Amino acid sequence: MNLRQLEILRAVVRHRTTLAAAEELAVSQPAVSNALKAMEAQVGFPLFDRINNRLFPTAEAMTLYRESEAIFALHGKLQGRLRDLRENRHGHLALMATPPLAYSLLPRALAAFVRQRPQTRIFFDVRRYEGVVDGVTSRVAELGFALGLSNHVGIAHEVVHRGEMVCVMAPDHPLSLKASVTPADLARHPFIGLERGTRLGEAVRDSFSRAGVPFGATVEVRYCNTACVLAGAGVGVAVVDPFSPSQGGAHPVVVRPFAPTTPVEAFMLWSEAEPLSRLARAFLAEVRAARVTLTAAASDEA
Repeated sequence: MNLRQLEILRAVVRHRTTLAAAEELAVSQPAVSNALKAMEAQVGFPLFDRINNRLFPTAEAMTLYRESEAIFALHGKLQGRLRDLRENRHGHLALMATPPLAYSLLPRALAAFVRQRPQTRIFFDVRRYEGVVDGVTSRVAELGFALGLSNHVGIAHEVVHRGEMVCVMAPDHPLSLKASVTPADLARHPFIGLERGTRLGEAVRDSFSRAGVPFGATVEVRYCNTACVLAGAGVGVAVVDPFSPSQGGAHPVVVRPFAPTTPVEAFMLWSEAEPLSRLARAFLAEVRAARVTLTAAASDEA
């Protein structure tokens, strides 16, 4: 007796008529009747007593019904797991990101992702740019997210957001009254610079060079979010990526455009060595959706 025959037998046991069983199984009544006849011929004994157009299961039929409970419970679990896999609701996904994206764009995407897939396990690590690239290359992380990108063999990428570096300061800072801030403005105030040799740090230094203003930092830091915290505390003014000021901190900051325009791009990265999993592709879709929301919010603020 196969699984389909057992399914029909169980439906008839529950409903006691072939018509109701057929409706549950979405088949015709003759199909159910014919299946019962075939089963009884196959097992060699009656499965139902027919009384007043109703079918009453025999002791043998009830034994089959009870013994098949475990089979159908396992089948139901398997079907549920199949739905989870089809809808990307089960599995493991490893992510790495540099701090500006880890604390701004990605939490929005991750919240939507796990809300739809509560059984999916996520590994989420925050590292410097080199660590993210190494993580993706070695497949420690399936997806990486970073600001700026050099050409790396075996790394595929997509731009997730394009923006410009901005200037941040305490709300009562004199430069908060300006519509935009230039390197010449910054030269007259304590300045919080980004570490030399980093992508963003070198981009800011290049902007000073283009403006013909010597670069001089009172304080030098590694991360943009550190610069934002110090700027909010009144240590000085900083030029940072457009994501970091929204991360929040103990002190509020005022954000102003920085001139000359200093572009910055956010990338999502993955290895070309293996195809992306369905979970990874689903998360990329959430990141793209979060990017649209972020872009719309930025337009509203402008």
